[in-house]
Amino acid sequence: MCRRRLVAVLFLAASFATAAIAADKKDELVPCEAYESIGVAHMDQDGVIVLRIRSLPPGPIAEGEFRYAPGDPEYDNIKQHLGGIAPGESKSVRPWC
Repeated sequence: MCRRRLVAVLFLAASFATAAIAADKKDELVPCEAYESIGVAHMDQDGVIVLRIRSLPPGPIAEGEFRYAPGDPEYDNIKQHLGGIAPGESKSVRPWC
């Protein structure tokens, strides 16, 4: 009977240790550069760039759609960040790090 208790105690201790390690790993921040994409960009036929993007962990999940028309002060910056984009084209959006 004593051997069973010892095995049970060791099993519980190992389970708690595993759970603690998993919790620590979950709370670690993943660098922004590790993410390949935060969403999708599409350029309409009229040149409007539409970004459908989401936030990165660990913060709250947020998603949004942003539209940049030619003449918008950020239009050229967005287009450059995408590596260029043409009307009718869709591209993955890498994070701004």
